[in-house]
Amino acid sequence: MINIRTPQEIAKIRKSSSLVARALQKVREAIRPGVTTAELDRIAEETIRRGGGVPAFKGYRGFPASLCVSVNEEVVHGIPGRRRLKEGDIVSLDLGVLMDGYYGDAAITVPVGEVSELAKRLLQVTEEALYRGIEKARAGNRLFDISHAIQRWVEAAGFSVVRDFVGHGIGRALHEEPQVPNFGPPNQGPRLDVGMVLAIEPMVNTGTWRVRVLENGWTVVTADGGLSAHFEHTVAITEGGPEILSLP
Repeated sequence: MINIRTPQEIAKIRKSSSLVARALQKVREAIRPGVTTAELDRIAEETIRRGGGVPAFKGYRGFPASLCVSVNEEVVHGIPGRRRLKEGDIVSLDLGVLMDGYYGDAAITVPVGEVSELAKRLLQVTEEALYRGIEKARAGNRLFDISHAIQRWVEAAGFSVVRDFVGHGIGRALHEEPQVPNFGPPNQGPRLDVGMVLAIEPMVNTGTWRVRVLENGWTVVTADGGLSAHFEHTVAITEGGPEILSLP
């Protein structure tokens, strides 16, 4: 079942999502060569707790940290630890917050110092694809209109969209119906309606869309070792069109 949220519920999701955005900004400011991924996790958790929230990922299905930190060929669910970032890396930061019974979720991918032209283009295309998808999150459209817009933009740039992991509804649970793929034909799927809240999150690879999970049971990497980027916003469908809730 796809939940339709009241304006009051959307206001609570906005509050959680806004705290996600503020925490991600704090983490982004700390990105530099030499910083450990564990330090980034610490900054994220402290910011969330100071803001009155609870880290949504910590302990979720056993995940051991507050922040997913995925570097270079890591797609999603990277576990923070002793790894130190180095010049030329790209690092995807995925974060969720629970406040007052409602969740927010967002992700960004950040360059570490000067990165390759390929990495720059990957980050640009992936973020643009997110906004192409968000533009289709309008009442009366079909769910896969979002998916198709993302896929078309990514593949036109010569990249590929991950198919094993997708976006989702969000609200009282971190993951709700519907699933929001980043690929698919237009004019298919459930009809979008005012009050739906979706976490739209393209994950884009420079090479194959295929991925594999490392032995830790969490970290997803590209099958060919190519770079991957990830951008995400929590978006409400309103009478006036899509509203991005995960803004500072």
